[in-house]
Amino acid sequence: MKTIFASIVHHPLSYDVGPLQLTGFGLAVLMAFVIAQIIATRELARRGHDPEPIGDLVFAAVIGGLLGGKIYYAILMHDTGALFNRAGFVFWGGLIGGILACYLVVRYKHLSFTRLSDVAGIGIAAAYSIGRTGCWAVGDDYGRPFNGFGAVSFPNGAPPSTVANMTQLFHIPAPATASPNQVLSVYPTQLYEVVLGFVMFLILWRYRNHKHAEGWLFGLYCVLAGVERFFMEFVRAKDDRFVMGIFTSAQIIALLFAIGGGVWMYMRRNPGPDAPGIFAVPQPA
Repeated sequence: MKTIFASIVHHPLSYDVGPLQLTGFGLAVLMAFVIAQIIATRELARRGHDPEPIGDLVFAAVIGGLLGGKIYYAILMHDTGALFNRAGFVFWGGLIGGILACYLVVRYKHLSFTRLSDVAGIGIAAAYSIGRTGCWAVGDDYGRPFNGFGAVSFPNGAPPSTVANMTQLFHIPAPATASPNQVLSVYPTQLYEVVLGFVMFLILWRYRNHKHAEGWLFGLYCVLAGVERFFMEFVRAKDDRFVMGIFTSAQIIALLFAIGGGVWMYMRRNPGPDAPGIFAVPQPA
């Protein structure tokens, strides 16, 4: 495969601390939940509401997110054994699992889902940006073969970006003359998503004082997350493309999230007796 630009060679971030292995992915996930909790707690308190439930919801999101991500991965791999190994965590499964777990806690504690979700969207966007640095750190979730500016090769990725893995795992054709062990350069989609996640956070932060009913901002998050993932999937190295081999299952979910978010924004567009505004005490116009 002809090289246009020299690609960056990636090496995973991993340290052994006694019998434990400390990876960049683990650190990123930890920091993602910490940042999400800080943002949601402070924003809820700023609006004049009790931020105490946020801790319980973050704990529920951790459990639901990890379970959801692993279950989704096992479904994609058609292998129940994937539930019990260390590899594999799918964002949409984690997001759906986290939302469901938080919803159960909200119902159990008789909390307001719309109030909490309105601040959660901001925190989730920030957490997404930080969490994707973990995918970069371990060399996971990279893109399709690419030789342009900023291309990255993953000789020690999860899995390595070799010709064999591209053809066998992702069903991406390689040049006939390429060796199965040849390491290919690819799109560094993890870094694209770090940037786009931060852009989503900035947009949501810009609208954090919106005049709509509680919950409207979570709808905006769903729209942004769905649109971001739908377009990113075109350059991701994936093996679940269907509909003429173009669209992936993640894109279908992304479309549903974006449409659902748009509908939710419309439903929460106007405050009313059953749809309060975001502040505990009405703010001056």
